[in-house]
Amino acid sequence: MMNEGSFGRVLMLQGTASDVGKSVVTTALCRIFTQDGYLTAPYKSQNMALNSYVTEDGKEIGRAQGVQAEACGIKATTDMNPILIKPVKDMFSQIVVHGEPYQQMSASDYRNQFLSTAKEIVMSALDRLREQYDVVVMEGAGSPAEINLKSRDIVNMNLAGWADAPVLLIADIDRGGVFAFIVGTLELLEPHERQRVKGIIINKFRGDVSLLEPGLVWLTERTGIPVLGVLPFIEEIKIEAEDSVVLDTLRKKVGDQREIDIAVIQYPRISNFTDIDPLREEKDVSVRYVKSLSELGSPDVIILPGTKDTIGDLDFLRMQRLDDGIAEAMRSGTQQLVGICGGYQMLGEILTDPFAVEGGEPRSAVGLGFLPVTTTFLKEKTTVRVKGRLAFGHPLSLDKNQDATPIEGYEIHMGETACLNMNNVAQLFQVERITGDRVHEGWGTEDGCTWGTYLHGVFHNDSFRRSWLDGIRVQKGLTPLGQTYTANMLKEQEFDRVAEVVRSHLDMEQIYDLMGIRPTNQKLSN
Repeated sequence: MMNEGSFGRVLMLQGTASDVGKSVVTTALCRIFTQDGYLTAPYKSQNMALNSYVTEDGKEIGRAQGVQAEACGIKATTDMNPILIKPVKDMFSQIVVHGEPYQQMSASDYRNQFLSTAKEIVMSALDRLREQYDVVVMEGAGSPAEINLKSRDIVNMNLAGWADAPVLLIADIDRGGVFAFIVGTLELLEPHERQRVKGIIINKFRGDVSLLEPGLVWLTERTGIPVLGVLPFIEEIKIEAEDSVVLDTLRKKVGDQREIDIAVIQYPRISNFTDIDPLREEKDVSVRYVKSLSELGSPDVIILPGTKDTIGDLDFLRMQRLDDGIAEAMRSGTQQLVGICGGYQMLGEILTDPFAVEGGEPRSAVGLGFLPVTTTFLKEKTTVRVKGRLAFGHPLSLDKNQDATPIEGYEIHMGETACLNMNNVAQLFQVERITGDRVHEGWGTEDGCTWGTYLHGVFHNDSFRRSWLDGIRVQKGLTPLGQTYTANMLKEQEFDRVAEVVRSHLDMEQIYDLMGIRPTNQKLSN
């Protein structure tokens, strides 16, 4: 719809704190503006997250912006998240600039040495997006009222000023103290910053909104800023999360035991845990996130997911005696042990980090010893999307006579893993990378009981996921279910569902007025 030579409008969402729902509301508005006929793109200048996303050209950005791009129906680019911070240890992170590792820095070095030059990076990216799209939905980070961070802010109010963006302030009523959060945040802003806040959104409300009405009237009178809507608490949001804080909520929601019990090890630096999301949607599967030996039990499957600090999280496993627990479970009935990325590396015999790419100094560690592989961490990072197939006749395929099961996913890792001993092991996948190279990927035991892969998103492959689960069912004496749902279709339905909830509870007409545009199809809430 965009006219040649025009510059896209911007809208910025900021929050009174972390985890108030900024990413979900941003995703919903991306979908709504797209539904209403506008070419829309997401944008977050600086993101701190261990869940990341690989663009089609093999660059790494925050997972939230990748998902938001999908909600817009467009391909993600690094302009949508030009700076990504990936914590490795407390006060120490890998800085990713336009999808490629830039440097490992302490928090103080990042603030003192990098932020002074960051404005050009983030504004050039934003300007490119505004040249290509009608609307750019900008997401802030944390709170704009962090006094100690404001002087070199590139993600909240300074950015809003550079972009001349109207700001909507989101607050989470479910955690309590919502009026104090809102008024306190506004009081800590400078006068010119407060003037940018054009509306307030109260999120995660449970109950009768009429009972909240006196408070909303008071809030508008007290601040002079209209409340543009009260969003209900949306149960079971199935939009991929980027912050591991969501895992604590999932741990509390473990329900009835289902036919297949899967335990996922939740170590401190867990990353790309969205790999597990498709398993949570299977009606015959219960997924448990486990932090201690007492929680492990004897599940059907144990999964070691990705991590940004493989050796450090391997130490965590041993401190919690989970290494002994995993070994005992495999001896006493657990059918499969699966490692993804960092978890795959842990399954091997030796891990070495000679260049200190995952920590402050060179180090090495003995792995769990379930696979005859060794991993060396290198200076160069692999970030690539791949497509391929499960190796023909592999024990993970339920039907050994069918064509090899198709697979696709993405790799994000600095380690290279090699097999030391070809006896009693089997190659897992045959894949083709964007470069055209055809390689084998992953290793497992010949009986399929233990396997590891660098492929994130492996369980998003419907045929592979269901064949794998049905193989477990058969070993338990249960009837296979066949395909139960399509992951991509579920994702699209969820975008539409959450967008409809947000549309029906926000004053979309006023939001469009703030941006100075109108929807092409006039699909507004009353």
